[in-house]
Amino acid sequence: MKILVTGGAGFIGSAVIREAINNSEHVVINVDKLTYAGNLESLSTIDESDRYFFEQADICDRSSVKEILVRYQPHIIMHLAAESHVDKSIDGPDEFIQSNIVGTFSLLEEARRYWSSMHETQRDYFRFHHVSTDEVYGDLGDSNQRFTEKSNYAPSSPYSASKAASDHLVRAWSRTYGLPTLITNCSNNYGPYQFPEKLIPVVILNALAGKPIPVYGRGDQVRDWLFVEDHAKALLRIAVEANIGGTYNIGGNSESSNLELVQLVCEILDDLVDSHPIGVTKFEELIVFVQDRPGHDVRYAIDPSKIKADLNWSPEESLESGIRKTVVWYTANGDWAQRVVQGAHLNHESRAGGKK
Repeated sequence: MKILVTGGAGFIGSAVIREAINNSEHVVINVDKLTYAGNLESLSTIDESDRYFFEQADICDRSSVKEILVRYQPHIIMHLAAESHVDKSIDGPDEFIQSNIVGTFSLLEEARRYWSSMHETQRDYFRFHHVSTDEVYGDLGDSNQRFTEKSNYAPSSPYSASKAASDHLVRAWSRTYGLPTLITNCSNNYGPYQFPEKLIPVVILNALAGKPIPVYGRGDQVRDWLFVEDHAKALLRIAVEANIGGTYNIGGNSESSNLELVQLVCEILDDLVDSHPIGVTKFEELIVFVQDRPGHDVRYAIDPSKIKADLNWSPEESLESGIRKTVVWYTANGDWAQRVVQGAHLNHESRAGGKK
């Protein structure tokens, strides 16, 4: 298959591309605008592959998207390009509306035109796979329930509202125009190459630097944690094997409160790192509680039984094993993290229209 991945220089997108190139025969076309969170260094291990192509483009630029679709003739569009940081969406929602809603609309329209122009036999292979989040379902509160594919939408933040809107657009384009679509909603991802604005890399990097480790409120918010490489495997399986029109929740079966998660990271760091910052005997001593995020949801939890039953997928990593792999990676790749923190990864020369 030829798979076009939008947002392929991002955290999850780059994991999908590495998985596809390393463990399949698929051809991958990476379309990424290269915003602050897009990092081509995350693809350095595979960017010499003759099955990998990169195009620097904004999905809101419909003429560029049209040209790329015509040039590469993909069988699958896997749409991951999105603004994703909740705190940034609270501080400035404009970019989230533009990227996540308008961008998805623009991509859907060009995908529809491309699909409509295909020979009838080719249409049978095409699918538009939209990658979304469990945050669209809102807050489970103190209940023991878990999100299913039939859960109602009740987003709480500008980010989750923008993703909910994009989900609705994809369903509408499927119902109205017949566009063959798939939608997946995942729980919180973590793992190597994650941009250091998200919780786990913040904890690791702050701890190693001897800086305070901030935890919102009392740290009692509960999330289901999914190792990004497990997610990438699930996405590729769904994109290739799932029935058109399907919706799948992808979770890690690893619920933890934020405080428990931070403490686990600190314990693993204690085990792996020989020295501690001056005045610190255990990394958890660096934990500080800060003012809670506005509208902070109490609990998310995914029921992944449908993907297990339909596609025989389940996560390979436990929370402890996945966090350990993540901590090992960040401690071994301090230069990567430092370049990202300093913004050095933004010094991309334009690579639009080229192989690499």
